[in-house]
Amino acid sequence: MLTVVGAGSWGTALALQAARANRSTTLTGRDPQKLHILQSDRQNKAYLPGFEFPESLRVEPDFQAAIECADQLVVSVPSHAFRSTLVMLKPLLTPRQQLCWATKGFELDTGLLPHQIAQSVLGNRPTAVLSGPTFARELAAELPTAITCASAESPFAQRFVARLSTPLFRIYTTSDVIGVEIGGAIKNVIAIAAGIADGMGLGANSRVALITRGLTEMSRLGVKLGAQTATFMGLAGLGDLVLTATDNQSRNRRFGLCIANGLTASEAQHQIGQVVEGMRAAQCVHQVSEKLNVDMPICNSVYQILYDGLSPQAALSQLMNRELKPENHE
Repeated sequence: MLTVVGAGSWGTALALQAARANRSTTLTGRDPQKLHILQSDRQNKAYLPGFEFPESLRVEPDFQAAIECADQLVVSVPSHAFRSTLVMLKPLLTPRQQLCWATKGFELDTGLLPHQIAQSVLGNRPTAVLSGPTFARELAAELPTAITCASAESPFAQRFVARLSTPLFRIYTTSDVIGVEIGGAIKNVIAIAAGIADGMGLGANSRVALITRGLTEMSRLGVKLGAQTATFMGLAGLGDLVLTATDNQSRNRRFGLCIANGLTASEAQHQIGQVVEGMRAAQCVHQVSEKLNVDMPICNSVYQILYDGLSPQAALSQLMNRELKPENHE
């Protein structure tokens, strides 16, 4: 039995995927009232409408019951709720239960990545992270999708992958947990930048430059934290970045478009109507890069636009008039 914790769009899509892989699957979360609605509707009309739940997908409003029945758990909650969700899970977990998460981003107060939070809350136990270029609606629609599962324990990752994969859902494995998590944390910030640039009408040249230089910033910080450079050329790096920065299914890209059209960050967030992870990520990435003295001008410009009142036009001038340097400088 697999239990997905988190009934947003991505958690629902993962639960649908698991159920379609002939797994007995339970979907749960922290709001019993919302789960009772899903239980009655047999679909997630709020976040993923139009996709009926198969019989093999059970919605369980009783959080404890949903955890106790599972041998595998996938946590799919926003980064700001990750620690508190693990705290709820801790007294319910048994040593035999396998834990994976699909949460992306640094923790704002501490600058920790999800695997560091998991270790601080749960101690040393085998875990894994799922990440990569995925839109929930396309996975729910059973369109071909490929993602990455990262774990320091290779056999653990392979067992998880074997039980979730289908001919239309391919999961690659890696041991580079840090690289995969850095990719997921930073791509949303670059996607906001790409949305701002496109909203300003700056053209395809600018979009590609932002993505390419954004990938450099991602790799620069990742390597500083111990990641493998090759990871950033894979699904969890370049793949997720291109997807999020170029397609309007991306909330972060749409958020950037709103900013370019003159909305404030709070107005843009309200218009999107769901959590825009890049907003919080911009603040986290700024803090971490400043602490580690890592040069990340695009991410820093997004931070200044969202939190310091810098105009998109001034940010463009700031980026374009930086000192000329070799492309691959450290």
